[in-house]
Amino acid sequence: MTEAQGRESLLREIIDRELAMFLATPNEGGISACQQRPETFRVMRRMAHEVHDDATLASYLDDLRRAEEEGRNFMLEKYARMDERMPPLTQSPLPEEIADAEAAFLEEAARRFPHAIKRNGSDMFRRYLRCELETLSPATLELYAGEIRRARREGRNLVLERHRWLARLLGKGSLKECEAAAAAAGRLKRE
Repeated sequence: MTEAQGRESLLREIIDRELAMFLATPNEGGISACQQRPETFRVMRRMAHEVHDDATLASYLDDLRRAEEEGRNFMLEKYARMDERMPPLTQSPLPEEIADAEAAFLEEAARRFPHAIKRNGSDMFRRYLRCELETLSPATLELYAGEIRRARREGRNLVLERHRWLARLLGKGSLKECEAAAAAAGRLKRE
């Protein structure tokens, strides 16, 4: 198996396991609209994971496998934390550090590409991410935090990297092209 095949296999298994957890998560109003679009879920989760290195992905996959063995559902836990229906899942400061950095990446990306990348409430983004991060093992949190710190040192923006991947996947060209098209579409709507 090549390195690329190994990475694809990691990503596929992670997203399959996440999707199973997501589809098993009860929703107060019945099946949610998001649960009815599993392919959209797959794309968005792939986008989220695309920037992680193989060590982080492998650690996270171990977290998912262990959670299944223990009867845990990370998606259920994340949403319960967001609704404050359960206490924090970790006392580690790393979820805050990572969520703060990702929110800063989002703010910068949205400033640079305001039509293609929306803030959509950065406080909500930060809360959503922090609650998701609480489900991760200490090892995975350390690896993710290391990626964040490295990206900052290298002047990289992980949100921009994710959106560049999405633009290519959707056949939209570069992020600059997406920005120009979104800006033009916005002007047409106003006219």
